Amino acid sequence: MTNRLNLSFVQFAPEFGEVERNLKTAFRLSSRAKEGIIVLPELFNTGYAFNGIDEVKHLAEPIGGRTSDTILDISRKTKSTVVAGFAERDGKKFYNSAMIASQGKFIGIYRKLHLFYREKMWFSPGNMGLQVFDVNGIKVGIMICFDWIFPEVARTLALKGAVVIAHPSNLILKGLCQQVMLARSIENRVFTITANRIGVERRGGEIFRYTGLSQIVNPQMDIIARAGVRQEVVKSVTVDIEDAENKIVFKKNDLFLERRIDDYSMILEKY
Repeated sequence: MTNRLNLSFVQFAPEFGEVERNLKTAFRLSSRAKEGIIVLPELFNTGYAFNGIDEVKHLAEPIGGRTSDTILDISRKTKSTVVAGFAERDGKKFYNSAMIASQGKFIGIYRKLHLFYREKMWFSPGNMGLQVFDVNGIKVGIMICFDWIFPEVARTLALKGAVVIAHPSNLILKGLCQQVMLARSIENRVFTITANRIGVERRGGEIFRYTGLSQIVNPQMDIIARAGVRQEVVKSVTVDIEDAENKIVFKKNDLFLERRIDDYSMILEKY
């Protein structure tokens, strides 16, 4: 297995409710990425600003629907591993989810654990835990948007072996997440790919201004690719995946071996 790997993000402005148009845009842009791991934004197929549960019922899809088929098609065409956020229907419940597919094969689903603002009105909290997916020998973890503010998420994924964390997002808190993801990368010695959206949604008396600035950060805390605030763009960068397998911070200091887990036990308790 080669140690060289291409990491990419796709940044664009999904139009609310225009699923077919958004899928076509995602397909067109993803074809520009280099073969490797490609990450699309959160809820890339529907847009974000739902006005009510009826809209969620109308737009959410099960695995095997039009959106998941498109994600499979993108991964097949690009010969890549694709992570993309979408509104998932499972029976009578709805989740803010991300699907991972590789070279035309379904790999798995992550359901967002930490719901943001009005998401709590439409979606159920994730019930599948934090998973790491082994794709052709590369271990990929997934978190979605507001998961960024909880350091336990990235740490858990890293402890489970993730060397790349895919982070589909619809960020509105100006620049905060992008800065924090630098810390998530170095404190876990992993590559992080934050695929944010751009644009403005005005619906239901709310205005959501998305911050763009999608980025890829290496285990040394370097931003190795970043988008602008408003640009529709695809960026790819080639990395040495071994950089994320080495947990030595400096000479005798191993990031994971030196954790004092007995003294951290309080973080497992309820506040």
